[in-house]
Amino acid sequence: MLERRKVRRRKMVLPVKVSLAGTSHLAHTVDIACEGTRLGGLRTELRLGEIVSLQRGSQKAKFRIVWIRQLGPNEIQAGVESLEPREDFLGVDLKAPERGPEKDVDMLMTLLSQASHSGK
Repeated sequence: MLERRKVRRRKMVLPVKVSLAGTSHLAHTVDIACEGTRLGGLRTELRLGEIVSLQRGSQKAKFRIVWIRQLGPNEIQAGVESLEPREDFLGVDLKAPERGPEKDVDMLMTLLSQASHSGK
């Protein structure tokens, strides 16, 4: 299946605070890109086109809800589009190359090798 997005999203779970209509809710990202994100763990009613604020640490920005999906009785996912697109979305440098699984294995093998040598 062809990718319809111009920019690839990066799978990343980050805790965020979602503020809307004077209330705040805890949620998390599922994947992110500089122009938007997919949120999970939402348990509040949302409306298409509604403007919400996302905050993670000191990073805060406004987003528009572009789609909503009910996953279960108590969980909603939503796609949100950034009204203030930035490359350092939620404190993550999206220009930095994503590590693939092979890099994670290489790093783990290096750490294990160093640990076994220091244990002698």
